[in-house]
This record gives sequence, C-alpha cells and structure tokens, in this order.
Amino acid sequence: MKIGMNMLLWTPFVDEEHFHIFETLKKTGYDGVEIPVFAPDAAHYQRVGRALKDHGLGATVVSIIPNPEQCPISDNPNHRRAGVAYLKEIVDCCAALDAEVLCGPLYQPLGVFSGDGPTEQEKVFAADVHHEVAEYAQKAGIDIAVEPLNRFECYFANTLDTMAEHARRVNHPALGIMYDTFHGNIEEKDPAASIGRHMELLKHIHISSNDRGTPGNGVISWSDIFRALRTGGYDRWLTIEAFGRSMPDLAATTKVWRDLSAGPEEVYTVGFNTIKNGWEAAA
Repeated sequence: MKIGMNMLLWTPFVDEEHFHIFETLKKTGYDGVEIPVFAPDAAHYQRVGRALKDHGLGATVVSIIPNPEQCPISDNPNHRRAGVAYLKEIVDCCAALDAEVLCGPLYQPLGVFSGDGPTEQEKVFAADVHHEVAEYAQKAGIDIAVEPLNRFECYFANTLDTMAEHARRVNHPALGIMYDTFHGNIEEKDPAASIGRHMELLKHIHISSNDRGTPGNGVISWSDIFRALRTGGYDRWLTIEAFGRSMPDLAATTKVWRDLSAGPEEVYTVGFNTIKNGWEAAA
C-alpha cells in the first residue's frame, strides 16, 4: 500500500511554484502525489515529473472530460473521436510524469445531465472509447481507474456496481475502477460491502471525508473501509482528495463555498495519520 496526496488541495495546475509542497509531503511520509491534468501539455508534465523524482515521490494523475465536444458518451461521433484524442493526450502526460494510474470520471463532463440514467447506447459508446484508450495506456504501462461520482455530479455511473459493470463491458486489463469514500458515502448502501464485491477491479482509492475536508474529522467509517481493502488484498494507492477554496474555476462542481478544514497542514498531517494508523489497525 502507498499513501498519496492530491494536489487539488492547493491548485488545479501544478507548476514550479508548487514544487516546495513536494518536499513537505515527502517529509510527512507520503509515497507520492496525485497531479491534476486538465489540459494536455506533455512537456510541462515532464518537468513536473522530474521534480517529483528529485523529491523521491511517485505519481498518479486525475483528470476529467472538459466539455461536451470531447464526451465519450455523446451521440455525435466527432465528439467521441475528440474524446479519444483528448484521453490519449492525457495518457501522454501520465507517461511524461511517469505516473502509474490515470483516474477520474473519464466518461462525461461534470454537472451535465440528461434527465435520466445512461442509455444502452451511451454505455456502448463509453465502452468503445475506453477500450481504445485502455489499449493505448497499456502500451505506456499506465492503468486507468474510472470513478463513479454521486448523482449530483453525473448520471453515467454513481455506484461501484454500475462502474464495475462498465469495466467488465470494456474488458481490458489496463482499465479498472476506483472508489472514492466521499461519493461512496452518499451512494452506497454498504460501502465496505461494495468494495468487497469488486476487489479484482479496484485500481485506485480516493480517501476523502464526508464533507471533502480532513480525512479523520468526519463520519466515514474508516475501520470498515480499511478492513475491506486489506482483507481483499488491496495493495495500491490510497490517495487523499480534499478540497479548499483555491479553485474558483471548479467551485460550481466541487461546491466549496466555505473552509472545510483548518488548512492544508491539517489535511495532509491528520489525513496521513488516519490512513497509516487505520491501515495498521486493519491487519
């Protein structure tokens, strides 16, 4: 198991001014950093990757579908082709970072709704796009972990069961699913049981409090989560995703209008100890 920290707590775009945070996270005990990549620029992320290596940190990547014109479930074939091209460029950024995993809701733009659940045709479209991108990612040695979000952010996949059904339809070894404790706390009837049902597909975990603040300062049953993961043999990243008010461009989707923690230091110190101690207790 490796412990990571998502840089979205500080910024949606990591550059040189944020490299000092890498040193702080390494000293705290982190094994790696999750880099948000919302606009492809492989040369830039190669520089970020070198900085991570200089600090002895591994990398994962989180991304999104930026707009309807690059949507994998669009009924417009040009939009789906643009979605494939975009996701392949994000994979190129992952390779530049030497990242292990690309995660996120890589199937539709955030906050876009049809007024219903996904259609069978949309499921087929998404599977076709993801299979092609997974084939490309596999050649770069990168896994893809597709994330279900709560019903207020998307309609394509809200639960692990739904996301697992999609991954099995894609049927590619480079593509699996991820679990986010924030979204699961909203949507899953039994979060630990949902994890247990799909262990063979889990490629990534986001550790997030029920209010997206500091993991450990909320109502998530961490003992149940860690026990389910450890009992199931999970041995990948446990990465904290917490949000502050540093991202005005994402406020409409993250819904962060107030401070959710005492500050970044509380998040990365208390959060780290929540994972480390909880994982050890689950042995």
